[in-house]
Amino acid sequence: MRVINHPILEQIPDNKKITLYVDGKIIEALEGDTIASALLAYGKKICRYTSKRHAPRGVFCAIGRCSDCLMTVDGIPNIRTCMTPVKNGMQIKTQQGNGIWEGLNEKR
Repeated sequence: MRVINHPILEQIPDNKKITLYVDGKIIEALEGDTIASALLAYGKKICRYTSKRHAPRGVFCAIGRCSDCLMTVDGIPNIRTCMTPVKNGMQIKTQQGNGIWEGLNEKR
């Protein structure tokens, strides 16, 4: 769901559509979105599961102060999705616990 006609901002401009890969699924986002706003527009509310209780977490403060919206982005864990702008082709994964650096043990 997206705001199309805002009562104060009026008509929201159409931004270029880009493609994200979220947990293996292709979703469309708009240029200028943060990862969190793109995921919420798509209907995805869970960003991570806590390490001890495996409790679901999603966007809470939306200003980068908490750690509820952390996800693994392009193989890097603990990315604050509320503060990170989308880029075409991003690989985003729901984070389990503290996250794992993907490809860290690969030979270079």
